[in-house]
Amino acid sequence: MSNNYVNDFPILQKTMNGKRLVYLDNGATTQKPLSVINAVQEYYAAFNANPHRGAYELSVKATQIYEDAREKVRKFLGAEKTSEIIFTKNATESLNLLAYSYGMTFINPGDEIVISIAEHHSNIVPWQQVAKAKGATLQYLYVNEAGVLTDEEIEKKISSKTKVVAVTQVSNVLGIINPIEKIVHKAHSVGAVVIVDGAQSVPHFAVDVRALDVDFLVFSGHKMLAPMGVGVLYGKEHLLDKMPPFLSGGDMIEYVWEQDTSFAPLPAKFEAGTQNVGGVLGLSAAIDYIEKVGFSNIEQIEEELIHYAIPKLQQLPFITLYGCDDLSKKTGVISFNVKDIHPHDVSSILDADGVAIRAGHHCAHPLMQYLGVNATCRASFYFYNTREDVDALINALGRVRGVLGYGS
Repeated sequence: MSNNYVNDFPILQKTMNGKRLVYLDNGATTQKPLSVINAVQEYYAAFNANPHRGAYELSVKATQIYEDAREKVRKFLGAEKTSEIIFTKNATESLNLLAYSYGMTFINPGDEIVISIAEHHSNIVPWQQVAKAKGATLQYLYVNEAGVLTDEEIEKKISSKTKVVAVTQVSNVLGIINPIEKIVHKAHSVGAVVIVDGAQSVPHFAVDVRALDVDFLVFSGHKMLAPMGVGVLYGKEHLLDKMPPFLSGGDMIEYVWEQDTSFAPLPAKFEAGTQNVGGVLGLSAAIDYIEKVGFSNIEQIEEELIHYAIPKLQQLPFITLYGCDDLSKKTGVISFNVKDIHPHDVSSILDADGVAIRAGHHCAHPLMQYLGVNATCRASFYFYNTREDVDALINALGRVRGVLGYGS
């Protein structure tokens, strides 16, 4: 099951510890194709200027590049207007923007904020701060034994007190796809807004914000082939209009007097200061590459990989898997542990064989506590991975216990 996509990624031609690099940490960040690398390099070599500020040709070109990328993101997400696309530095900043601009403005004492136990810390900690500051309550949606959010839990926890529901579309630990449509329907029936963390979904399958009817959605570019340091916040225009700015300074103002300021219209109101135009152009190039591959191909490759990998892992008697009961609800993320071996040791031993996985709590302490573990190993796939990568993982895992003096 080799594929030709690997040839587009310079870093995947590298060797690690004298062995071919097997990169299985795509949930943390993806590698970058040459087309993205070249697009960013070309921007800084030929078009670098501050957008929205200069009347000279370079600045006009930089502005065009920046705004053309916004239009591309709008189409990519199925948003109605470019004014609903806000560039940030990552999903974390986008979620903090929502917590502090929307949450601190519209959450009141006694209100409830609903999140799931499977959230990344970036979708937990900001809401903890809002709840504490505003006298609100943080309610958790708990997953069942298979890692799935059930209809019963959704119906039980989202109530007339709920004002915000903030949930991930795909768990970064378990890879399980949450039922966003059901969550949106229930939340809207009680007048709550829905915030979706799309960091682990947007790179892997098509997401249409209008079809889902989500109020806000965030994602990071670096998890979908783009450079680090660029992210997106989508929000319905009428909600963004009501929210105060998150950061203040240049480019987000209309006019400044000595004692007061009027703010620029959307999207500039939320884009204070000089933006990462090179990163935004890289995101645009990444979208081009993903659309060339096609989400149908991406989904098929990831589905084939987990259907190939999980049975092989299940054959290893020292492996414990998490969230692998129903593969129809799963993306290419596999969390597991090796009997008697700390995940950090597992990762280090695999690294000696050129296999790169993630080990730790995955910025999801509450989920780890709920699962009754301190940490897990995580292999996360993308479309440039192959069955040979899975075989390398399985072979390397077969050595782990022996290296530390345990039997097989």
